[in-house]
Amino acid sequence: MVLSRPSPSFLAPRRSLLLTLAGIGLQACTAAPAAGTPYHSERFGLASADGQRRYRVQLLLPTARPPASGYPLLVMLDGNAAFNALDDGLLAHQAQNGPLAIATLGYETAQDLDVAARAFDYTPPVPGERPTWDDAQRRRPGGGADLFLDLVEQQVLPDIHRRAPCDPDRTTLWGHSYGGLLALYALFTRPQLFTRYAAADPSLWWHDGYLLSVEQRARPLPMGRPMQLLLMAGGAGMATRSQRPGVDEQARNRRAMLSDATPKLAERQARRAGLATTYQPFPGVGHGPMRSASIPPTLALAAA
Repeated sequence: MVLSRPSPSFLAPRRSLLLTLAGIGLQACTAAPAAGTPYHSERFGLASADGQRRYRVQLLLPTARPPASGYPLLVMLDGNAAFNALDDGLLAHQAQNGPLAIATLGYETAQDLDVAARAFDYTPPVPGERPTWDDAQRRRPGGGADLFLDLVEQQVLPDIHRRAPCDPDRTTLWGHSYGGLLALYALFTRPQLFTRYAAADPSLWWHDGYLLSVEQRARPLPMGRPMQLLLMAGGAGMATRSQRPGVDEQARNRRAMLSDATPKLAERQARRAGLATTYQPFPGVGHGPMRSASIPPTLALAAA
């Protein structure tokens, strides 16, 4: 296992107007790049199989020519928030390091997060629970991860590949919090879906650490296909991050008990043949800020 430490410059979140998309990005399917910009954008929408959730995919494609094998591809969960975190500076820096196609997979809402939708989409079904309820606030249904990954596999990825030449051997899935939980669930249950997985502050406490039992019966990794895992964890403490109103008290206690679960998971995954695992701690960075802090190392992973 590789232990990596973040650059301090990555810890300060930056926001700026992105690619002149304000006022046009939400209406147009394609936005022409401004002069000198390293990316142009496309957007498409999808609906869940039951019609209850609508998704927004914002695709940032390099203006540089693709390599012969295609662009490496990064798919980012919580896409609305991720898109807003990808400022001009990050994208310009990334363009200097090589072309990378980025797809932010979010929801049709003006908010950064659709809390109810992600609680369903990003959490795994728990055997014996019908339906599975979200562990943080039990009035929210959960357990839709398999349905969501079906959507990613059968609709999102094929649509991206129709729009841009992407390298199937350099595909990355990134998620933060519940999104990190989903990224790990995908690694354990559908390892062939991506070649690289990045999870920032994954919610391993969810349902008494249920994902850790999924880890124990993880499907074998694809033969002859190098895989990578980047696990990142903030260091602001589990107690302070769980004091939001409405969070179930038992769930809060479970978060505290599993505060060291991420580095231990990294140690176990590092022993898997064919999976290069890196653990990167972010001392002093809280759970929310970990979303932005985790993006630069994820871009580096995805573009390598």
